Amino acid sequence: MSTVLAFSGDKTAAARAGETSHVAAIDDPAEWAGFSRPVAGREGWWESYLSITGMYCAACSLSVEQALCGLPGVEGVQVNGATATARLIWQGGVSRPSVWLGALQRAGYRALPAGDLLSAVPRLQAQRLLLWRWLVAGFCMMQVMMYATPAYVAAPGEITPDMQALLRWASWVLTLPVIVFSCTPFFSSAWRDLRHRRIGMDVPVALGILIAFGASSAATFDPASPWGTEVWYDSVTMFVFFLLSGRLLEQRLRDRTAGSLEALMRRLPDSVERQAPDGRFERVAVRRLRAGDLIRVLPGEVIPADGQVATGESRVDEALLTGESTPLLRSAGSAVIAGSHNLSGMLLVRVGCVGPDTRYAAMVALMEQASAQKPDMAQIADCIASPFLLLVLLAAAAAAVGWWPLDPAHAISVAVAVLIVTCPCALSLATPAATLAAAGALARRGVMVRRLQAFEACALVDTVVFDKTGTLTDDRMKVVRVVTPAGADTAAMGALAVALARQSLHPLSRAIADSCAADELVATELEEVSGGGVRARVRPVDGGASRTVFLGSALFCGFPAAALPCGGPQVHLADGQQWLASFELDEGLRPDAARSARALLAQGYRVELLSGDQPGAVARLGARAGITHCFGEHSPHDKLAHVQQLQQAGHHVLMVGDGMNDGPVLACANVSIAMGQAVPLAQAKSDFVVLGGQLSAVPALLQLARCTRRVVRQNLAWAAFYNAVCVPLAIAGLMPPWLAGLGMAGSSLLVVLNSARLSRTPSGD
Repeated sequence: MSTVLAFSGDKTAAARAGETSHVAAIDDPAEWAGFSRPVAGREGWWESYLSITGMYCAACSLSVEQALCGLPGVEGVQVNGATATARLIWQGGVSRPSVWLGALQRAGYRALPAGDLLSAVPRLQAQRLLLWRWLVAGFCMMQVMMYATPAYVAAPGEITPDMQALLRWASWVLTLPVIVFSCTPFFSSAWRDLRHRRIGMDVPVALGILIAFGASSAATFDPASPWGTEVWYDSVTMFVFFLLSGRLLEQRLRDRTAGSLEALMRRLPDSVERQAPDGRFERVAVRRLRAGDLIRVLPGEVIPADGQVATGESRVDEALLTGESTPLLRSAGSAVIAGSHNLSGMLLVRVGCVGPDTRYAAMVALMEQASAQKPDMAQIADCIASPFLLLVLLAAAAAAVGWWPLDPAHAISVAVAVLIVTCPCALSLATPAATLAAAGALARRGVMVRRLQAFEACALVDTVVFDKTGTLTDDRMKVVRVVTPAGADTAAMGALAVALARQSLHPLSRAIADSCAADELVATELEEVSGGGVRARVRPVDGGASRTVFLGSALFCGFPAAALPCGGPQVHLADGQQWLASFELDEGLRPDAARSARALLAQGYRVELLSGDQPGAVARLGARAGITHCFGEHSPHDKLAHVQQLQQAGHHVLMVGDGMNDGPVLACANVSIAMGQAVPLAQAKSDFVVLGGQLSAVPALLQLARCTRRVVRQNLAWAAFYNAVCVPLAIAGLMPPWLAGLGMAGSSLLVVLNSARLSRTPSGD
């Protein structure tokens, strides 16, 4: 059941009754799961997310926080103006969701559960309404500009007073719909801010529009007045059109940036076919699933829970969840995760985890937490926005007073230009637009951002430290080298070893069995000696002579001298007469480990490897990965001390780990990354989580962090340069209102478009 809450100001009794029923429904604890989750370790406490409508500037974020923070039972509130979302920590027995919505309504905002963000009719209507406001402003602007053109190009006296009055009246009529309809968001937001004794970004915008339209109307009604020599209808309509263009583009880019989170939230289906006790399949709501249920997932459907395939075979797309772009084959016994897409065949899945216990729910939680945060630089911008806006109003008033004795009409023009040109939209968008675009790009790659502030620290990293086991390596041994006598066929010796190894369950035998195929040989009379190896008769499948072959230790094979000069595990092959081959094994290196290490070194980073394993084993693995700085026999305390020593030497350290013992060092590092299979403690201490375990995401993340820092600096530099140049020009009377509006809108558009470049998925290496 989808619950949509909105406060629209309808006056009819039916609307009020419907609104009351929605509020009553949202207070039902059964509905909380749609937009809330229990807080771990705190009985009765919940974490909820709301989507806020009516937020247009940095001051709105502070207003929403103030409206919610003082409510009974609400412990903490985080509001992100860029995504228009609020995160609340609240106590179920003390606070109620309807109380929050009422408080927001009294503060001048509307809210709805974030879980219903895309299905909410009010939000879609607001998007369409903004598009209509933009279209009306654009149409009227073109007509007004057509009527204003003669005043710019005609010689003095060429236009008669009657014709000039007619053009002004026509412009007034065409500007009126822009003021009444297109400007409503600016006026309502400014009025709300003034009623609550605060100054938001829409206050100077609304004042500039009203002053320009009011003075132009007075000049139209009374051309003989002191300000009757000039009208600014073209400036008003142009400014409104470009300002709405910026907000429309910002809205589209915001949806695109938050698209990964919204796609995750929409990923699960509402219902699924579940097997009933009589064997029939009936469609039930996903929230009614329990562990042990058998569900049927048809081709094209999304798997609603974590579980194991009981019957069937299909290709499954897990790209959104793990970053793995290639559809994976899943058959009986394979594990499947909630949110993955069944592509080709029907699957019967035995449910393992449902609801908040699924891996999908954990990913949504990570993204929601990150989207509700604000980077440090964005918080600084929010704090200086209100004082800056107050200075804007004072500067406009001072400019008007200074110019009034010389020319009242020009004084009004200067005041309007100052109010418009100094609106700090670009400043407030500079940091959050860039970081959210980067977070969206990483999410599409399968990297979840837990803390947006980490982007700033990530751009300063100069040293990358990897844990070994589970981070650079997978969970199986692999054959890394095969040595044979001179002239021997290495492939034939490998097939001979595989014929014996696949008959044994020993981990080293399993590694050899996976190294190559041996379908043409068969082993009989098998005998496995504990601590020694495997002995068997091996012959071709199609018949032929057989021979006795030994696979195991050098002593078991009867050739102790065959041992290789290395410290890793070794398995030898002999036939009782001669030594045939030796196999060196080591931990399996992740396929992209060496490539990722090379990419980091190429980018100028110092790369190190820490492990509690023996130094020789660590050095061998480091050599295979291309890492020269390797340190073994490091306990969790030693790892922590090592990273602290690097930091004391002036290095900024990125730590990549996955184990329980990596928790302290992950928390200590300047930036930390946990692999997707990491234990909960490691993920809880990390800044980023690589869901699919691809190490190539590490150099891509660092490269994107540097690009994000560069874009943020470009945005801030542009905002500062724009204000430094345009404000003096406006105060000096050298910038007409239409140019001020064009400059302000263009500045905001430039910031948003520059940030949108980061939304492209990083390529990595």
